[in-house]
Amino acid sequence: MKLDVQTLAGKKSGSVDLDDSVFANEPRKDILHRMVRYQLAKRQAGTHQVQERGDVSKTTKRIGRQKGGGTARHGNGSVSQFRGGAKAHGPRVRSHAHDLPKKVRAMALRHALSAKANAKELIIIDDAVAASPKTADLRKQLAGLGVTNGLIVSGNAIEENFAKAASNIPNLDVLPSQGANVYDILKRHTLVLTKQAVADLEARLK
Repeated sequence: MKLDVQTLAGKKSGSVDLDDSVFANEPRKDILHRMVRYQLAKRQAGTHQVQERGDVSKTTKRIGRQKGGGTARHGNGSVSQFRGGAKAHGPRVRSHAHDLPKKVRAMALRHALSAKANAKELIIIDDAVAASPKTADLRKQLAGLGVTNGLIVSGNAIEENFAKAASNIPNLDVLPSQGANVYDILKRHTLVLTKQAVADLEARLK
């Protein structure tokens, strides 16, 4: 697959051959769904906790008479029916992460890149470098490329001026090539890759 390479100014700057094994797969929704669930579950904090029976110190004296009271025969004040009692089967501190094979994770990233390429939502630029950290200048350049809601993946590191200029633009994410992931790719409408990012992703996923 061949795509044109553009500059941030919107001018053509050659072309690049994309590896079909990375950018020309038939996207499988089930694989993408599994990967998104894996990422969101892994980032969930899991710090929610309530007091259960063993955490509450209440009277253990029998409440009311055993018979004739007309109510249940409670023998402890820490049950959930009473004020100050414990929560029955409440949430505990735990990890929500689950396993997903490494091959499936790599396949999901290939399918996410292919989905953007198939939908004509992939733009290749020569480099993500800004002359100054001015947000207005970068916003104007991105508007010229047709990017209003997008993810920009640069090379090994994000250039400082570009990162500062992009930080104030809503609906725009910037990641290094090593940080490219399925959830962030699918979350934004347009995927913008630098030539270095294309080379890094192909080397990572071949």
